[in-house]
Amino acid sequence: MLMNYLTDVWKLSTVHAAGIINIWNGITPICAIVFLFFVDAFSGDFLMLVVSSMAYCIGLGLLTMSTPPVFGPCKDYQKECIGHSQKVLFYIALPLIAVGMAGRLVSVVPFLVQQSKSRNVNETEKRNKKENKCGKKANKVCRKTLGWTMLIVVIAGGIGLSYIKSWSLRFGIPAICSVVAMLLFFSGWLDYKHTDPQGSPLTTTFRVFVVTARNFSKPIPHPLELYNEDHTPSTSSLRCFDKAAIKLPEEQQLSRWNVCNVREVEETKIGIRILPIWLTFIVIGIVLSIGNTYYLEQAKNMDKTLGKIKVPIPSLLVFYSVTGSIFAGLYSFVARRIKMYAPPIGIATSMFLSVLCCITAAKVETRRLHRIRDHGLLDKPEEEIPMSIFALLPQLMLLAAVEGVAKKSITGFFTNQTPASLRKYLIYFTKGVLGLGSMASVLSVYVVGKVKPNWFQETLNKCRLDKYYWVLAVLSAFNLVVYVIIAYFYKYWEPPKDDDGDGDGDGELEIVQI
Repeated sequence: MLMNYLTDVWKLSTVHAAGIINIWNGITPICAIVFLFFVDAFSGDFLMLVVSSMAYCIGLGLLTMSTPPVFGPCKDYQKECIGHSQKVLFYIALPLIAVGMAGRLVSVVPFLVQQSKSRNVNETEKRNKKENKCGKKANKVCRKTLGWTMLIVVIAGGIGLSYIKSWSLRFGIPAICSVVAMLLFFSGWLDYKHTDPQGSPLTTTFRVFVVTARNFSKPIPHPLELYNEDHTPSTSSLRCFDKAAIKLPEEQQLSRWNVCNVREVEETKIGIRILPIWLTFIVIGIVLSIGNTYYLEQAKNMDKTLGKIKVPIPSLLVFYSVTGSIFAGLYSFVARRIKMYAPPIGIATSMFLSVLCCITAAKVETRRLHRIRDHGLLDKPEEEIPMSIFALLPQLMLLAAVEGVAKKSITGFFTNQTPASLRKYLIYFTKGVLGLGSMASVLSVYVVGKVKPNWFQETLNKCRLDKYYWVLAVLSAFNLVVYVIIAYFYKYWEPPKDDDGDGDGDGELEIVQI
């Protein structure tokens, strides 16, 4: 929706509008990781929901106010009616909406689980133990129920809003609904049960780096010189971080920021060893970013008729979401049978699919540009192109497969290769790295535009998106080769048999943006 608003009303170029959307989409999941740290360390889920709900409502309100009929110099949805005040309101609204989305993503499910548990505080100890065994399964059911409910609401809202011509109403209706939802949430303020923050495992990682830096000048210690109250084996890799666990006199060990134990150091080492393979996931995020930007812009002026029915563009996103869920389910089915090596194989599969997706998109775009030239539409960006919108379905299906398999397999990889203390952060690490890829796509377009300035023009009809898609195909293929090399030499850590981590990443709460 925002992509069309920026290109149709603000008259921004496709590249400029896509850059704004991709940065916004990238910031949201990265903020979620930061907010989760603050929830665990300082605020708790309830306060985060209060702040994020208010930020979200204010953001949507400012977005509505940024439309010309509200505070514009004129009332028409034209570039001339977008004044300085509209731009200020718009650019303030986007980060506020991102804060609201990130805060809700982090705290909604834990808060609901917390409230449901508080109802059973007077149950017998035996029943409590029984419920604790099912706690994780209940958490997954809660996530999936919320995810599907939100998906249905978003689909209905996305398709319904597409028939509303006024942008003030398109933004205003969600704003009103959000205010109503916030007031309903606040109405139960006195009845909610609150828990104090228990501390974040990321603090431990920070401590290891701080103490290692403090002991930088000291020689690498012998394993017997380490503070190892848990009798954790010390690995031979990344020995420089063992300096964080050097034994100190008892009076100096009282401060947690003076010394770490071997278990904390080894957990930090695991995260560092994952980093090279983690960086290869960014290219997947770059490819995924073209779905809700360039693909939608391509579809905008294509033939949308199916018989006598005019198909709204959001229906493509519905197809995308459903297809992604199907491929995610197929991956989960396979992952339960090949166990530990399912995530790395799934990641490689998603990278291979991303190559096919970019090749398909390049060929379809070349065909679209030929239609534009054959019918003399090069300088008529608003004219309908005689090519069916359904020509985009193959690349949308492949992109949905990339997202469905990648999210599940990356989450499964983190689940299998990270300690249990960081298990809570896995979903957000997955979303965060893909969000980083969304932001990196802006850099990729900038670099390609500098090398080949004629590839990105003011209108999509004059752009050479097909060549950019070929660049992404080559980049994805190269990234796949790098990933295979790193994955081959990576030493996989097998979780303990009593660890109940789920390798296929089930239980993720999906928030679909339309």
